[in-house]
Amino acid sequence: MSKRYLFTSESVTEGHPDKICDQISDTILDAMLAQDPDSRVAAEVVVNTGLVLITGEITSKAQVNFVDLARRKIAEIGYTDSVNGFAAHSCAVMVALDEQSPDIAQGVDSAHETREQSSEEIFDRTGAGDQGIMFGFACNETPELMPLPISLAHRIARRLAAVRKTQQLPYLRPDGKTQVTVAYEEGRPVSIDTILVSTQHAPEIGEIKDPSAVQAKIKEDLWSLVVEPIFTDLSIKPGSDTKFLVNPTGQFVVGGPQGDSGLTGRKIIVDTYGGYSRHGGGAFSGKDPTKVDRSAAYACRYIAKNIVAAGLAEKCEVQLSYAIGVARPVSIFIDTFDTGKIGDEQLLELVKANFELRPAGMIEYFGLRRLVSERGGRFYQDVAAYGHFGRSDLDLPWEKTDKAAVLKAALSAAVV
Repeated sequence: MSKRYLFTSESVTEGHPDKICDQISDTILDAMLAQDPDSRVAAEVVVNTGLVLITGEITSKAQVNFVDLARRKIAEIGYTDSVNGFAAHSCAVMVALDEQSPDIAQGVDSAHETREQSSEEIFDRTGAGDQGIMFGFACNETPELMPLPISLAHRIARRLAAVRKTQQLPYLRPDGKTQVTVAYEEGRPVSIDTILVSTQHAPEIGEIKDPSAVQAKIKEDLWSLVVEPIFTDLSIKPGSDTKFLVNPTGQFVVGGPQGDSGLTGRKIIVDTYGGYSRHGGGAFSGKDPTKVDRSAAYACRYIAKNIVAAGLAEKCEVQLSYAIGVARPVSIFIDTFDTGKIGDEQLLELVKANFELRPAGMIEYFGLRRLVSERGGRFYQDVAAYGHFGRSDLDLPWEKTDKAAVLKAALSAAVV
């Protein structure tokens, strides 16, 4: 008898209160790194009805207007009308920032005291900005080597924002959530069980005023303009038995920060693998790349994706751990869930020989400081919504599979 089970992942739109915070935090990070690539940033944001609070620790030579940055990002997301209870031009923006603790900074700064050092010396002496554990994952369920449930949830969320911004569905408002349940048999996705979309909307749609009629119209429009288009290039599609739920409470008029407060770093599962893989607990947004919560999580994904792309496993999870002020990982763990073409121990040796895992080395290899300037002053804010991994719409260095051929060659050489 085949083992059948359901697995569900969710995503949120860029107008979700927590995602507003993530995007403002990363907009601040972009602005600081654009002016001073050595900026140390840990920017936290809180939003509520009519209020934005920017807090955290920043040490930088950059001079930026935090209030202006927040207002511009809020307007870009779509909160421009006070009817939403939250608008870029009218919300209060409070700033309460401190400098980074020197106790934290010293382990990262020590390698830069002598500029004549080689890159290898700097990599060895530049410690991690904090202790912690990070995970990365890849599997062959989708072209982008991501689990199917989170991939579909993100696709629907991005499409939901697109039809709002292009005015295809002008009654939509910025806040929204998506959720997709996929049926699996023997570990492989076989069908779409349930699709859930909750989207903020105007109380009336044209001449339609009755709440039940409004919801019926929204459901009809979302199916034809949001859900169906995202399945055009996929072999698995919704079937006649797929359940489609829209705004299950009956309506979703009050939303955004008026409906719920938001906080940076509260959507870490949405940001990663939708719960399909383990998570180390550290958030990404607002943190400069010396924080291994961010840079090492990107490296873990890079390793796992290249292992799967090389055909060495059907799915792969990588864990790294670090000690504050220490350059090299405390531990490296690889699990291919019995799908590996070679043993996990052999894969571990290939990873140690072919991937840079010291914080300064990862930053240099991925270009995590210079990419902001190279891409016109914005980089991190673009990954702050709709996931940091599997982004076919963005050119992300940790999504490249340029090590796949290297891994294959190294394996062949080892076998010979």
